[in-house]
Amino acid sequence: MNILIVNGPNLNLLGSREPDIYGMSTMEEELERLKFAFSDYELLYFQSNAEGELINRLQEDDFDALIINPGAFTHYSYAIADCLKNISKPTVEVHISNLYKREEFRQKSVTAAHTDGVITGFGLKGYRLAIMGLTD
Repeated sequence: MNILIVNGPNLNLLGSREPDIYGMSTMEEELERLKFAFSDYELLYFQSNAEGELINRLQEDDFDALIINPGAFTHYSYAIADCLKNISKPTVEVHISNLYKREEFRQKSVTAAHTDGVITGFGLKGYRLAIMGLTD
C-alpha cells in the first residue's frame, strides 16, 4: 500500500516555526520515524507552499491512501476541497495543533468534509494515528 502524505504551506518550517504550537521536530525527522514504524507500507511525501502544486500532486493518483495537512488552505481553499471531493481513496486530514483551541478563523475546515476523518491536536503523532487508521 502506498500512502501519500501531503503538507501545505509553512509546514516546511516544522522544527523552527512556533515550537510552542508545532513542536521541535522537523517533518523529515518524523518521516524517518514513520517509515521505520510502518516499514510494510510505502510512504510518499510532498510539501508545497503553493495551492496549485498541491492540487497537481493530488491529481497524480499514484497512491492508495492519503493523509493531508492543508495548513492554512484548510480554512479557505475551495480548490483543494474540490480536488479532495474527486479522490475516491481513503483520506485523513491531519492538523498538528488543536484547531478548536486556536483563532476563530482556524476552527473551520472547508476540506474536512471531503475526507474520511480528521485528526487534530496530537502534534506530529497525528500522522502516526492517521496511518494506523488507514491500515487497521
